[in-house]
Amino acid sequence: HVQLVESGGGLVQPGGSLRLSCTASSGIIFSISRLAWYRQAPGKQRELVARFGDNNNNTYYGDFVKGRFTISRDNAKNTMYLQMNSLEPEDTAVFYCNINYGLWGQGTQVTVSS
Repeated sequence: HVQLVESGGGLVQPGGSLRLSCTASSGIIFSISRLAWYRQAPGKQRELVARFGDNNNNTYYGDFVKGRFTISRDNAKNTMYLQMNSLEPEDTAVFYCNINYGLWGQGTQVTVSS
């Protein structure tokens, strides 16, 4: 039974930074898995924030990211990251990691407020 454990959320002021982590328990070949981050704000649908391409080399981001976020991975640690800079109040949401479409982390709250 594979589990994803997220960490790194919290309260940050506008313009601040956070780094989210998502670690998968054993049972996944991380290096060939589809890795992605999603978010869901109150009253809104869950949306894709960032993901690796099918070849795991390219990366793709939601239009709203505008160069502020970076997705990365450490295959040896079965861990993926989302570095978020220049955070805005509109980024307030629960962030979820996703592996191979069907596996979801528990979610971590990100609140951007002064």
